[in-house]
Amino acid sequence: MLGFRDLVLFYIVTGISLRWIATAAAAGPSSIVIWIGAWLCFYTPLALSVLELSSRYPEEGGLYVWSKRAFGDFSGFMAAWTYWTSNLPYFPAVLYFAASNILFMRQSAWGHLSANSTFYIVFALLTLAAATLINIVGLDVGKWLNNVGALAMWIPVCIVIIMGFIALHRYGSATSFTLHSMTPSLHFNDIIFWSVLTFAFGGSETASFMGEEIKNARRTIPFALLFGGVVVTICYILGTVCVLLALPSSEVSSLQGLVQAVAKTASRVGFSGVLPLAAFLIALSNIGAAGAYLAAVARLPFVAGIDRLLPPIFGALHPRWKTPWVALLTQFVLGVVFIFLGQAGTSVKGAYDVLVSMGVITYFIPYLYLFAAMIKLQREPAGPDVIRVPGGTIVAKLVATIGFITTAATIALSLIPQPDEPNKLLAVFKIVGATGALVLVGVWIFLAGKRRAARVQQET
Repeated sequence: MLGFRDLVLFYIVTGISLRWIATAAAAGPSSIVIWIGAWLCFYTPLALSVLELSSRYPEEGGLYVWSKRAFGDFSGFMAAWTYWTSNLPYFPAVLYFAASNILFMRQSAWGHLSANSTFYIVFALLTLAAATLINIVGLDVGKWLNNVGALAMWIPVCIVIIMGFIALHRYGSATSFTLHSMTPSLHFNDIIFWSVLTFAFGGSETASFMGEEIKNARRTIPFALLFGGVVVTICYILGTVCVLLALPSSEVSSLQGLVQAVAKTASRVGFSGVLPLAAFLIALSNIGAAGAYLAAVARLPFVAGIDRLLPPIFGALHPRWKTPWVALLTQFVLGVVFIFLGQAGTSVKGAYDVLVSMGVITYFIPYLYLFAAMIKLQREPAGPDVIRVPGGTIVAKLVATIGFITTAATIALSLIPQPDEPNKLLAVFKIVGATGALVLVGVWIFLAGKRRAARVQQET
């Protein structure tokens, strides 16, 4: 069972991804304003919606349960299906980022692997396999990977913050923070970038998938979410500022920007020996995040298996460890497929950008269901233990509407490939084709599950 401490660390490791600090810093000082906008227009509506919905319906399944209750079986299944499949491109993307940071542990000996696709593929395969096995053994074991990942995140963030201020004190800021430089550009290519930082604030709904494995879920989830949310927001904004204090945005890479900041700043202030440790911890924190998502979203096909919308074996628990092992193994196998699909016909960076775009779209479709469910379920009476959005039903509907609009805009922007992608047509084909295929497969599985359930009912 997960307690308050475990849940706070879970929210931190799933809510903060150090790769987004690098991505934001690469865009320059204007990303600070975009962080704040994404927090107001997406994270706040999401957190408030999850607070209320998880206290209304604290059962295992979270978003699946809420969507099903609001709109029926099909919507519940498709919300769960797209959320589950969104992690297929997510795992290789976050593990690619971890791999890029591992190279800085011995930069002189391993640096030549930075553009080697074989290295990235092998690293992603091995770490995904290890995280899967740990979670099959059980949440009591798997939570330690999550907790270690969350703790591993603090040290490099603190290193970046401290060294950023040291560099500012000794040499001045490497970036000019002015009203002009902090004003977000309205050029189309820059607007596309907004969707990535919005995506970075996702994750506050994840723990609710494991509602029945959390001690006193109705009270623990809301308080852990509030505490974790404050930490996530501070780390993103302050981390981005301190990277830009150490490095000009033109020298920051979206794949390696954070460890680059550590490397350059450590060299300038005479602490070069800290680089291997920081690189290892950044990689470990992202592996921990992958393990946390792997554990949480496996509960979605598990619940769908119990409801007979997936083959019943998905609803079965491992005879020894009592975990949804079929869902975990299926997720691993499909994750392997996406590791190879994302890399096909492109560079390492191109594969990373495609995987991120695919992850954003499939990840955000369930948020449309979540915000719509938040609006519709306001009709149902709230019990005395329910934590309501301040202001009652009217404010709750307004907040959910803002979240819905932001989510829809993010999905639309994510369909457009990055400006520096050399093969834009291939990138669009991968993003749209893979996303469409995942949705159609979900529809087919749902219809097949309904027919199977009907046959079983007739036979009994």
